[in-house]
Amino acid sequence: MAQEGIEFKFIPAYTPHFNGLAEAAVRSTKHHLKRLLQNTHLTYEEMATCLTQIEAVLNSRPLTPISTDPSDFSALTPAHFLIGRSLIAIPQPQIGDANITRLDRFKRIELIKQHFWSRFSLEYVNLLQQRVKWRSSTKELKLGSLVLVKERALPPLMWSLGRVMQLYPGSDGVSRVAELKTRRGTIRRAFNKICPLPDF
Repeated sequence: MAQEGIEFKFIPAYTPHFNGLAEAAVRSTKHHLKRLLQNTHLTYEEMATCLTQIEAVLNSRPLTPISTDPSDFSALTPAHFLIGRSLIAIPQPQIGDANITRLDRFKRIELIKQHFWSRFSLEYVNLLQQRVKWRSSTKELKLGSLVLVKERALPPLMWSLGRVMQLYPGSDGVSRVAELKTRRGTIRRAFNKICPLPDF
């Protein structure tokens, strides 16, 4: 590690608030897991599978842009530190709001994963938006910066990322709408639906 110039910085004991975004993700995970699994009875294998899939969701979240190249829509994720690349998953069909006790075992775990994904992904975007709100103004959104797009209908582990191509100022001169280039094409979103990834 020393040859690569990597230096570890540790927080003091019993001070999780020093860790900021990472500890917020831990708190969010515990919060959602308690609500999802409080009345669910799982076997050991089901619980291990469920926690592994939730771990994949957590390790797929985008942290910061990898490059400043406008055609690069990839972001650094916790999975890059674990396996050297981002995680991928085969999208499963959405499981409707059915009585979980009547579903077969695979669908039970899939329903829990999808429910966790829908809650965690929206909360993660909201958490990033709060951090950006307090650290900088929306006027400071720069052309070419990588942003996370808030979308509800995405399957687990699929984060919608885009590059800011153009800003549209309102009558007061403040930009509240941006045009984004994504892998699927160009879209236009209001600032409350996008969140710039923090630069570390």
